[in-house]
Amino acid sequence: MTNIPPPAEELRLLDAELRQLDARRAVLLRRREWLVHVLRTASAQRSVPGAGQMPPVWPVAPGAAAPRTEATAPGVQNVLLLLGGILLTVAAMAFTLVGWGHLGITGRALVLAAVTLAALSAPVWLLRRGLGSTAEAVAALGMALTVLDAYALHEVAFDGSGGLGYAAAASAVLSAAWAAYGAAADLLVPRSDAGSPTRPDRARAGAATAARPALRLPLPCAVVTAQVPLLLWALAVDAGPHTLTAVLLVTAAADTVVALRPAHAPVRVVGLVGACGAGALGVLSAGWLCWSAAAPGAAARGAALLLLAAAIALAAARYAPKPEVALCASLAAGLCLVAGTGGVLRAWLPGEWTVPGCLALGIALLTAVRTPLPRPMRQGVVGASLVVQGLAVLWTLPLVAGTLLGPVALIERPWSGTPLDIRDAVFQDAAWPSYATAAPPVLAAVAGVLALAERRAVRRPASGVGALVLAWAAVVVTPVVLELPYGAGLVADGAAVVVALGVAERARRGTGGPSAPALTALVLALVTSVTLALVSLATEAGTLAVLLALAALFGVASARPGLVAFTAPAALAHATALACAAGASAGLRPEHTALLVLVVPAVAALVAARTARADRSAATVPIEAAGAAAALLALTLAVTDLPVLASVLALCGVVAAGTALRPERRRAGHAAAALFLLAAWVRLAAWEVTTPEAYTLPVSVAALAVGHLRRRRDPSVSSWTAHGAGLSVTLVPSLLAMWGDPHWLRPLLLGTAALAVTLVGARSRLQAPLVLGGGTLALVALHELAPYIAQVVGVLPRWAPPALAGLVLLALGATYEQRLRDARRLREALGRLH
Repeated sequence: MTNIPPPAEELRLLDAELRQLDARRAVLLRRREWLVHVLRTASAQRSVPGAGQMPPVWPVAPGAAAPRTEATAPGVQNVLLLLGGILLTVAAMAFTLVGWGHLGITGRALVLAAVTLAALSAPVWLLRRGLGSTAEAVAALGMALTVLDAYALHEVAFDGSGGLGYAAAASAVLSAAWAAYGAAADLLVPRSDAGSPTRPDRARAGAATAARPALRLPLPCAVVTAQVPLLLWALAVDAGPHTLTAVLLVTAAADTVVALRPAHAPVRVVGLVGACGAGALGVLSAGWLCWSAAAPGAAARGAALLLLAAAIALAAARYAPKPEVALCASLAAGLCLVAGTGGVLRAWLPGEWTVPGCLALGIALLTAVRTPLPRPMRQGVVGASLVVQGLAVLWTLPLVAGTLLGPVALIERPWSGTPLDIRDAVFQDAAWPSYATAAPPVLAAVAGVLALAERRAVRRPASGVGALVLAWAAVVVTPVVLELPYGAGLVADGAAVVVALGVAERARRGTGGPSAPALTALVLALVTSVTLALVSLATEAGTLAVLLALAALFGVASARPGLVAFTAPAALAHATALACAAGASAGLRPEHTALLVLVVPAVAALVAARTARADRSAATVPIEAAGAAAALLALTLAVTDLPVLASVLALCGVVAAGTALRPERRRAGHAAAALFLLAAWVRLAAWEVTTPEAYTLPVSVAALAVGHLRRRRDPSVSSWTAHGAGLSVTLVPSLLAMWGDPHWLRPLLLGTAALAVTLVGARSRLQAPLVLGGGTLALVALHELAPYIAQVVGVLPRWAPPALAGLVLLALGATYEQRLRDARRLREALGRLH
């Protein structure tokens, strides 16, 4: 039996074979052109006397790629037709505008009628002979001539009529005439003759060929021209803005019908563009009329126009062929509905309640989920509701930002006095929003919607996080909006911190570990605590009480294993601020306050050790970081007083040394040693000690002791690793100081010490002490002999030093090999040392 493939598969196979035939035909045509060129060249050479022989013809291998052409035949054809149509149109315009007056009325009418009739009739004849592109060009010329006919008719017969009115009528007539012309071409030209035989795609288009008109230009041009008649008519009769807006919306409705009907693709595209453009202009105009109206009646008229736009969008969504189009149209319909109703509410309600009213309408749109509408339409309406809710939340952002950032100004004037109320403390240097009364209900309503969505498992956990943030924002701004007393406002913010910590703990228990809601609640608690601490700066007692309460609250919350990584550093930060505030309250200077701040690093070290033992390693690093930040603050406060700075450095060294007792923090011992060294140096600087050995000897002694202990544990350690740094710390600075010291004591002591180091290195067979000590001893001897050497050089004649240098070079050259052997023995001897 014959296996007949499905129509779609057979169509695909036919398309593939036709493409192969087209490609093969193109190759053969190029080969033919090349052969013709070769034959013509050979003929020309034979006709010229003395011409050489014809060059050999090299055949082209089958399947070889032909040279790429810069323009295709259809492209060249279209360019030529376009240029011809443009030139003919320009000539017709010149004839109509310039040479029109040379003929009488009858002659003018006959010429234009004959030319137009010929231009409009020729495409049918051309289409029947397969000249589709030429027919399109001539049809475009004929339509351009109809525009000139309309202009000529106005100049001859309707000269006294208004320009806009005649343009409206003429555009309507032209649109209808072009649409009828395109339909007539479809009726007069058989479908098989509508295209060019050189275009095999018409034969391969299948069912799509039936939807393609014979002439592709008239119908899209008719749709484009149909955009202006109503608008020109409205302008001609001096219509008001409401009428103009209605005209735009009616035009958009007509374009929507054209875009949704099963027409040719260019017609649908033109209709879609016209619907979007006219609809957008109409909606913007209607929104401006509705929201700028001073009276409820004018607002209602604008709202009616917005409702008309919403109805058009809903109809487009109902009959849209694609789900994406339906979703966008229903989204626009929902926004138009809310905008129109909101404009009426703005005219009836006080200004600050307009946004809550629009929000209520936006939330009401969510009921579309329960309706039997198609799924794309329901999604679009829900999207419109989300857009309205998002805009309402953005409307409240200035108030929320002012509530959080306004207290920062109190840092410049702490303890300036008790404010009148909490609003005066927060917005003392910021402008108070006029709509603030309605902000808390807006935030609470959107938070409720998100909480309901989270309960129904919609966009979880994003819905839960959003609900938590918005509910927190409503709670934070409520005391400021209600103008609570200053103390009551502080208590309300403190309660918000407690509630946020409780929500974080509950969310952690519910999920069994850190989750997005738990982390969000923790962050909100920290932000609220910072705002509360800043607001409390208005009074001294309030600052101390709030900071003490916050430090205790976060300290108690640190007992929870899931919160300690956040709450313990927060408690330490508030304790640091409390220490600074206590010092300022006691009248202490900043450097003395630093001693109070040092309590925080000590507590942090103890808490970090406890968390490490309790298997809460995730909190150890944050706690230690908070302690290090407090220590750095203490050093900054004490930097103006060197004795106190030395004490602070020493105490920080004690804390670091205590931390180094833990096995996993042995490296903290290096920090402790550095802090102790810095403390000693700062103390010496405070005593105005300028002798470098006073600074370097303690370091050398400690380094040599550590190196000695290390070599006792591991004899394979090099002497440079064990003793090189310790010896260099003292010997190098002392050498530098010796060259500028005119006295004899320093060279004597340094030479003695260098001799002792050299002898110890020789006895112990250690390379580092031997080299460093011997080098230092040689430099000290050179320093002591330098005056005598200079004196001797001054006594000798000037030719003596060059002569001496030459003798030395000759001696070295004569005994070069012996010197190399001596240097090699010295290197081997040093290499045998440790």
